[in-house]
Amino acid sequence: METISKAIKGGEFLVKETKSEDVFIPEEFNEEQMMMANMAHDFLAAEVFPNLDRIDNHEAGLMESILNKAGELGLLGTSVPEEYGGFGKDLLTNMLMTEYLGAGHSVSVALSAHTGIGTLPILYFGTDAQKNKYLPKLASGEWKGSYCLTEPGSGSDALAAKTKAVLSDDKKHYILNGQKMWITNAGFADVFTVFAQVDGDKFTGFIVEKGYEGLSLGDEEHKMGIKGSSTRQVFFSDCKVPVENVLGEIGKGHHIAFNILNIGRLKLAAAVLGGSKIISTDSIKYANTREQFGRPIAKFGAIRHKLAEQAIRIYTCESAVYRVSNLIDQQEKGLLSEGKDFAASHLGAAEEYAVECAILKVFGSEVLDYVVDEGVQIYGGYGYSADYPMERAYRDSRINRIFEGTNEINRMLCVDMLLKRAMKGQIDLMSPAQKVQSELMSIPDMGEEDNTLFIAEKKIILNMKKAILMVAGSAVQKYMMELAKEQEIIMNIADMMIQMYAAESVLLRTEKLVGIKGEAACIGQLDMMRVFINEANDVISIAAKDAINSMAEGDEQRMLLTGIKRFTKVPPFNSKEARRRIAKELCEAGKYCF
Repeated sequence: METISKAIKGGEFLVKETKSEDVFIPEEFNEEQMMMANMAHDFLAAEVFPNLDRIDNHEAGLMESILNKAGELGLLGTSVPEEYGGFGKDLLTNMLMTEYLGAGHSVSVALSAHTGIGTLPILYFGTDAQKNKYLPKLASGEWKGSYCLTEPGSGSDALAAKTKAVLSDDKKHYILNGQKMWITNAGFADVFTVFAQVDGDKFTGFIVEKGYEGLSLGDEEHKMGIKGSSTRQVFFSDCKVPVENVLGEIGKGHHIAFNILNIGRLKLAAAVLGGSKIISTDSIKYANTREQFGRPIAKFGAIRHKLAEQAIRIYTCESAVYRVSNLIDQQEKGLLSEGKDFAASHLGAAEEYAVECAILKVFGSEVLDYVVDEGVQIYGGYGYSADYPMERAYRDSRINRIFEGTNEINRMLCVDMLLKRAMKGQIDLMSPAQKVQSELMSIPDMGEEDNTLFIAEKKIILNMKKAILMVAGSAVQKYMMELAKEQEIIMNIADMMIQMYAAESVLLRTEKLVGIKGEAACIGQLDMMRVFINEANDVISIAAKDAINSMAEGDEQRMLLTGIKRFTKVPPFNSKEARRRIAKELCEAGKYCF
């Protein structure tokens, strides 16, 4: 595999090696960035956490007043350029803010919907007049934003919208008719980005204001979680929208929808990270103080295992989130320096790493689900009580595997996008896959023993990539253009890719951190990295066998299974003792401390 010093292109992680000095790690945030993050933390502590029940009960005007206070602090305008009243911060700073605000339950949903899908379509696709009219009010919080894409008949197939837009006889308005559902912030939004079909098949975006005649709302939805988030249907009955409110080009609405989804997936991964850290800390505090059989439950191995595993997955997720955020941030700056405009630079950078954004969305949402599930278990009966924090966290977490495209859609997307790039010649997957096939026919090269720090882990990651190339290459050869129908096999390959990317990310972060602080100061991080890589290796082995047994027989099957056995063979590792060391560090700190 090729080693390069500059940033690799989107999807190339499978065939190229990244050096640890080329990744950004959270330990590198500067003082100003951490001050902004602490402001977000203090905002939640003052305005959100004391009011969670009131928020969930939809107390009239409360959510709007919280968003107004966020606007006064500048929390709604960090990604909006200064010329439109925002702070114009870079992506890494925005991701850090998203992480810290992500712990705010329903408020974080309302806030991220406003700053993301409510604001970014106008920022990236709006005309100068549209940006000047709407962005300052959205950045300040004077106006709240919403986004109307989903319809009753179109869930994951978002482009199958039936809402119609017809040009009026005087050509001054588009007349919208249709309905949208699951619309976040609908109850108090002033500005809606709405998608409709012009002339039956030209999927197009529109900016629709709250006061336009013909726009009406359904009742608040009764939801399992994020109860305080306003979610309503939005109806359009001969709704007159001025022609100057067309967003982007007629028939190019899919560009808006898909590009905004890429950014949404990235930011969701940061938000669930923030939620996960709070839940980990709650779990540690409870385990330290809850006594059973004469001692704190944090002293018991079964509980230590849970506390450590929460931390391992959080630390790994964080490693991947900021690895990708930095890649996109650097790509944005590179495109700007080449003379691309603001929107093209930001959208092009997110599009470049769309595969990684899909991976992060799946991995992050499933980390939070694991963390809250084990949080409930650590609390025991109290975890099931609405008087304790885990019950709300458990319910609120579940939506994240559905938001921004379901995890099933995102699993299939990350494989599909990677293969399409290979078919277009943007990534060379074929040569490395053929090398792996040749390697299967050869006698394994044992090489000389090397005990240098991280050498063993780097070899495991390299073999993970070979396993993916072998299984994906065999699937493509067997099914060709019919592979899309084999969703189970695609999901197996996706699971292998997700685990490998997370494992490589946690290795790169830990290697860089050890280079900065020294090995003795990073014992917990080294333990977390090693436990995750070993477990990821097992997940990859199982997914690979599932795929091989689904698509191969006879000699081919035996050869592929032998290959997987070779590529997933790792030295013995005592994960119990590693987890005990991790849990001890967490419990002594009394919080998530990595």
